[in-house]
Amino acid sequence: MAADIIGISSMATRQILAELSGAYQQKTGRSVAIEAVGGVDAARRIRANEKFDIIVLADDALKKLEAEGFLKAGSRAGFAESSIAVAVRAGKPRPDLTNEATTKAAVLAAQSVGYSTGPSGTYALKLLEQWGVDKGRIVQAPPGVPVGTLIARGDVELGFQQMSEFLDVAGIEVAGLLPAEIQSVTLFVCGIGAQAGNEAGVRELIGYLTSPDTNATKWKHGMEPPRRAG
Repeated sequence: MAADIIGISSMATRQILAELSGAYQQKTGRSVAIEAVGGVDAARRIRANEKFDIIVLADDALKKLEAEGFLKAGSRAGFAESSIAVAVRAGKPRPDLTNEATTKAAVLAAQSVGYSTGPSGTYALKLLEQWGVDKGRIVQAPPGVPVGTLIARGDVELGFQQMSEFLDVAGIEVAGLLPAEIQSVTLFVCGIGAQAGNEAGVRELIGYLTSPDTNATKWKHGMEPPRRAG
């Protein structure tokens, strides 16, 4: 039997949305099924007119989809904010992330560095290029594959990604967040798909997902309640 509300999200928010979807179903009796895929793939499927009631992606991506008519106008709502972290293989020395200088030194000393296809990856690549890291030592994780997976199997020495994406990967250790002077925070937002069959129901779900009742779950999975609306 199909869920009452069908959605799609990027991988960064999958753990939070899975937990909150279950809580919402217990609270209301209405089932929610939100598929988590790489953000690039999610946007491609939406543009291919695949039907979704709720969409949860980085704000920049959802703004573009709204402008193109794939999202109900004015339906975007801030969901969670995510900072970029650095991780290494379990048991390996952790890099010094005290400030930009120490972080840059650690990165330049690494044999290889991984980054994602998402917004954190776009930012990390610019940072690596700015620091003069040799392109041959920079590895991009395939869409939908966590950077932590590359680290755990030894494909890269250290990697950059949203903190939330590192928390459930075995075989790695999170060294910490990027220092504030070079940190980039991504805002993830909810929106109603242009083809949503039950707009009122989705608005109610978004109201729950963006309420203070969900803050503890966001903190638990490495994100923060949004400070901006989207």
